[in-house]
Amino acid sequence: MSKLPIARRNILKTALAGATAAAVTAPLAVHAQGASVTWRMQALWDGGTTPQKFEERFVARVAELTGGRFKINLFAAGQIVPAAQAFDAVRGGAFELMKTFDGYEAGKIPAFAFTSTIPFGFSESDDYEAWFYEKGGLDLVRQAYAPAGLHYIAPTVYGQEPLHSKVPIRKISDLAGKKGRFVGLASAVMGALGVSVTPLPTGEVYSALDKGVIDMADRGDLTANFEAGLAEVAKYVVVPGFHQPTTATAYVANRAAHDRLPPEFKAALAVAAREVSAALRQNILVNDATVLAKYAAKGCEIIRFNPADVLAARPKAMAAWRTATKGDPLATKILDSQIAFMKELGLMT
Repeated sequence: MSKLPIARRNILKTALAGATAAAVTAPLAVHAQGASVTWRMQALWDGGTTPQKFEERFVARVAELTGGRFKINLFAAGQIVPAAQAFDAVRGGAFELMKTFDGYEAGKIPAFAFTSTIPFGFSESDDYEAWFYEKGGLDLVRQAYAPAGLHYIAPTVYGQEPLHSKVPIRKISDLAGKKGRFVGLASAVMGALGVSVTPLPTGEVYSALDKGVIDMADRGDLTANFEAGLAEVAKYVVVPGFHQPTTATAYVANRAAHDRLPPEFKAALAVAAREVSAALRQNILVNDATVLAKYAAKGCEIIRFNPADVLAARPKAMAAWRTATKGDPLATKILDSQIAFMKELGLMT
C-alpha cells in the first residue's frame, strides 16, 4: 500500500498555525488561518482532450483537499508560453506549476532521459511507478531538478505510446532509414535503430505527418492521438509501443513557490497527483481496445509487432541507454537503479 494516503490523513489535519519555522519567510497571507493561495499551471495538452480533462480533475482535487484555499488556474499547452519554453518559464517564476515530460530536457540534464520512459524497458506501468515510489526514484528525480530551482512533485504514469506511421512498419528492421519524431531516451534508442530523429514539440506532430516532414511519430496515448486527428494523417498504427512501453509525465513546480506552501498544501499536491496517475492509467486501459476500433474505422491498419523481434532488439537499446547517461553520475545512478529493479522483476537477466 502507498504511504501517501496515510500522509494525507495526518498532514491535512494539521492546522496552518502549526507550520514549521522554516516556512516563516513566506507571505503572512499563506500562514494565516483560512488564507488562500493561487497558482497558475500550464499543461501538456490541448483544451478539451482526455488528458487535459484529467488535469482539470487534478486542480479540482487540490482545491477540494484544501477546502478551496489552494486554487490552481489551469491553462492548456502553449496558452501561457510555447511548450518548449515552459521549463525556463516555471524556473524563472513566470508561473508556478507545469505538467511536463522530462525527456524534453534530456539533452541538457541527462538524468531526465530515464524519468520519462525506458524504451524496451519496463513493460508495465505499475512496474515503472513502483520504481518512483518504492525504489527511491522520487528522491533521485528531485535531485535532478533541484539545481534548476524546480521541485518535482510526482509523476503521472500510464502505458504505451503507440507509433503512428505513414508507411508500413512491420518489424524492427523496417525502422532504418525512416524519419521520425521522438523525444528523450526514445530519440537515442530510435537513432541507434537507424531512424533519423526530429524532436518536435507535441503540438507540431500532426502538421509534420500531414506535410511529410516525418514518416512516423510518437505523441501520446492511443485516445489522445485519435482526438488529435492522427488517424487522418498516418494510416498505420504500430503496437505495442516498444519505443515507449510505459510513460511518465510530471508535475513540476517552481521550488521557491513550493517551499512557501504550508505543509497541507504540499500534501494536497502529492495526493492529487498520485490519484490522477491511477485514474488516467485506468481510463486509458479501458479505452485502448475501443479506440483501436475507431482507428480501423478510419481506414488505419493496426500492426502488432512480434514480441520476439522486439526482444531481439533490446541489447542495442540497452547500449543506447548507457550512452544516453553521457557519463553523468546521477543519470548513471538512476539507470543502474532501474536495471537492478528490472532484474528483480525478472524482466532481464
